Amino acid sequence: MEATFRSVLQRSESLKIAAVSAEILVHPRRDPGCRGESVDLLSVFLHRSRYAMVAFDRDGCGKEQLTRELLEANLESSLEESGWKNRCAVVVIDPELEAWIWSDSPLVDQTLGWSGASPTLREWLESKQFIVSEQRKPPHPKEALEAALKLKRKRRSASLYGDLAAKVSLSRCIDPAFQKLKTILQSWFQTAE
Repeated sequence: MEATFRSVLQRSESLKIAAVSAEILVHPRRDPGCRGESVDLLSVFLHRSRYAMVAFDRDGCGKEQLTRELLEANLESSLEESGWKNRCAVVVIDPELEAWIWSDSPLVDQTLGWSGASPTLREWLESKQFIVSEQRKPPHPKEALEAALKLKRKRRSASLYGDLAAKVSLSRCIDPAFQKLKTILQSWFQTAE
């Protein structure tokens, strides 16, 4: 997730935002830590940072029974009460970051080692029942990614996520959490017109 966010934030022109200077923190307890301990973790940045954003996967956060929207609203409320009023956002990716990978861009196939393959990546995903023909994304995106990479003898790595986030068109990702991320960044870092 760190590599993805770092690459996305470097694409200010694609996001239609001003350049962003950001410090990205990785919680040692990952998704559950982000969900349950962000208020305390971010308290030291309250007076030295303009904005705070927390991002984590719904799968593995410890409260999977709650919707993405409710998880976001609960943590945003806690952050606002702790001093981040009108300066914070929470992005919960449902089910997990790998959902952002599955766009129809040929760069996805290329980066995952499937460029020019027969069957195509999409055909293979359908044949292995990771998706059905009407679906745009696999319901279990991490498992689909791991299987697709394994078949092409590529390993899942931070650089792979960073490469995808740096190359694939940001307008192609229709995921609601990604759309929220773009909207928040556009409201916080408006370009001078």
